[in-house]
Amino acid sequence: MAQVEAISGKVVSSSGEGISNVSIQSNYGGTVTNARGDFQLDVPIGVERVVLVLSHVAYVRDSVVLKRSDWVENNVRITLFIGQNMIPEVNLSEKVDREIGNTISVDPKTVEVLPGPLSGVEGVIKTMPGVSSNNEFSSQYNVRGGNFDENLVYVNDIEVYRPFLVRSGQQEGLSFVNPDMVADIRFSSGGFGARYGDKLSSVLDIQYKSPTEFMAVFNASLLGTGITVGDRSKDKKFTYLGSFRYRTNQLLLGSLDTDADFRPQYTDVQTFLDYELADRWHINFLGSYSRNKFQIIPETRTTDFGTIQEQLRLTVFFEGQEVNSYETGFGALTLRHDLSDQTILKFIVSGFQTQEQEYFDVRGQYRLGELENNLGSDNFGEVKVERGVGEFINYARNRLFAQVVNVQHKGAFTSTDQKQKVYWGAKFQVEDINDRLKEWIYLDSVGYSIPQASGDLVEMDESIDATNQLISQRATAYGQYDGETDIWGGTLRYSGGARLTYWNVNDELLFSPRGALSFESDSLPNMSFRLSGGVYYQPPFYREFRDFTGQLNTDIRSQRSIHLVGGMDYTFDWKDRPFKFTGEVYYKWLDNIIPYQLENVRLRYYARNNAEGYATGIDMRLNGEFVKGIESWASLSVMTIREDITDDSFVDDNGNTVEPGFIPKPTDQRVNFSVFFQDYLPSDPSFRVNLTLFFGTGLPFGAPGSERYEQIRRLPPYRRVDIGFTKTLLAEGHNLSKDHFFSDFETIWIGLEVFNLLGIRNTINYLWVKEISGGSVAVPNYLTNRLINLKLVAKL
Repeated sequence: MAQVEAISGKVVSSSGEGISNVSIQSNYGGTVTNARGDFQLDVPIGVERVVLVLSHVAYVRDSVVLKRSDWVENNVRITLFIGQNMIPEVNLSEKVDREIGNTISVDPKTVEVLPGPLSGVEGVIKTMPGVSSNNEFSSQYNVRGGNFDENLVYVNDIEVYRPFLVRSGQQEGLSFVNPDMVADIRFSSGGFGARYGDKLSSVLDIQYKSPTEFMAVFNASLLGTGITVGDRSKDKKFTYLGSFRYRTNQLLLGSLDTDADFRPQYTDVQTFLDYELADRWHINFLGSYSRNKFQIIPETRTTDFGTIQEQLRLTVFFEGQEVNSYETGFGALTLRHDLSDQTILKFIVSGFQTQEQEYFDVRGQYRLGELENNLGSDNFGEVKVERGVGEFINYARNRLFAQVVNVQHKGAFTSTDQKQKVYWGAKFQVEDINDRLKEWIYLDSVGYSIPQASGDLVEMDESIDATNQLISQRATAYGQYDGETDIWGGTLRYSGGARLTYWNVNDELLFSPRGALSFESDSLPNMSFRLSGGVYYQPPFYREFRDFTGQLNTDIRSQRSIHLVGGMDYTFDWKDRPFKFTGEVYYKWLDNIIPYQLENVRLRYYARNNAEGYATGIDMRLNGEFVKGIESWASLSVMTIREDITDDSFVDDNGNTVEPGFIPKPTDQRVNFSVFFQDYLPSDPSFRVNLTLFFGTGLPFGAPGSERYEQIRRLPPYRRVDIGFTKTLLAEGHNLSKDHFFSDFETIWIGLEVFNLLGIRNTINYLWVKEISGGSVAVPNYLTNRLINLKLVAKL
């Protein structure tokens, strides 16, 4: 038998991402690339020249001539281009991660064309089953009833933090994740493995690109602009990726009820550098600096609301301004050593710093009136009765400075047959947080006056004055084993692991076991089943410590959630097109809960472990080629999450003690439905339409200052449709002559987006004002109206 040697390599797209299922043929045999684009081809020893022929349904057929030195000295990298007459490749090649569990991989190309004010990576995540959001200003999302703080986000194995003081989606600015730098997206909505950290709800795991050749992406719209550039050195040892982004929400803010001078400015600079120190040794750096500044000088606000029988109008005249600034810096240095082909070791040092200020001094004088609703009246639509007049002042001088520094080690081993994997890691982290809170609210309305005199004191409606410093250390370690075996006429994959966490503030040592199973039967090749679960802790970080008066409770304990998740996947063909149905049911028992109130995107914790609860539901998704050649999907989630606060009993009017029992948590969005749909002109595939649709039942809410058991009213349902039209001016794989001005461009396309196509004004929360009669009226704070956005994207 002739001796052979292997040609190892990878087939990538022009953006450097691996292409699966590429057929590679030579006169010595053939092979097919795996899910990452990797391949291995055996050829006889001593062969000096090999011709490879590569073919893929979505790419231009190509041939490559390799010299012996090409495959002996390095792994081969081959780039394929999308065919000029092909449908542009913007589809969701979504699949359940074959590793184990319910981790889903998403094609980053989907992010480019997803219409909406905040598309990005988070925009795609919001269409996942179990994920909900009722605020197009915010990149934050809820997963299976959890709040924003309960979601883990990693970029290149580094946990990402968001500003602490943000209270409104309008102020939030840019998300950390730059979609133009993303190479891989993985998401789990529960039951994730031990190698992921300590949060209660979900994991978003993102890897940035390492370019193999020069690349550049430029995008511009009415919401801002950005540029990303990357390249690889001639000796192939150094790669860089850098970006600059600028965003302004001026267009979105202009559609609100408040007439004001809005001055939002959000900027972000990021870089990812990688250098090969020696054979099997790499060092890389991920860095980011961002400044999100939101300034508003309000003038007037007019909001009409109510029913057909009773129409009301709130008019507010403002003085003063609000200035919020969130300045963050982030850096991570990673040393990677490929100890062997099977073992990878990483040593990481990272730091995060945020300097935030929240200054506002806003005075408002309001009038609440009832409108004439008689169509025959000459004064139809005008105020006929004054229901309330008053004045308020909101004042704040809040400042926060925080530093988080950690060192960690991560390792992974994969057996030669790919059937066994071992993960391990350890991390030590130090946090230093300095917080100065000073804010108060003054209310003065007909029938009552606040502040009220109490002896020699004057009491405001709400007043916070506190200075806090918290220095703490955390240590964590984990281990996880994944394996697979052929059994019961199929393939069983299994995973087991655990985490240990220690926190010095209250000497809390936590043990978190987690596991998962998945099974694929040979007799049912189109179906797979999985089961996962475990114990998940969320140690307090900072906001959980701080109560409504700004004081810290350092005796607080970690919240706990016990997950049990069962799921199945079913793939099928309909009208010769591929489809997949995914379904999951879950139950989560929660204890040591720290109750909170949700105000826009601001979480206000009670700083006490005085509740227990549960979450249960079902998530479903249908994904496939509703239009031939491109993928669309629909997700439906039905769930409930409830909590029982142990010390919330009260005495009713009859003198009886009442226990409210289980009540909805503030994130209890019972039904959530989302759609992403793509279509194109059969006569011209370069022109396409992309549409997103969201529907979510209303979240619970209550009046300010009310008890938690009273906060069970419901906001109106969240309903939104965004649509985008794109036209590809220059497609990948074009054959322009080299002297053409646009010959160096890979692709160029333009887009027209219509935000909130149906013009539905969604309610985010309420402003409460007093009536002359002494009652209170909840005035809705609406989100954006219908808007048009223009977009240009060019790639080199």
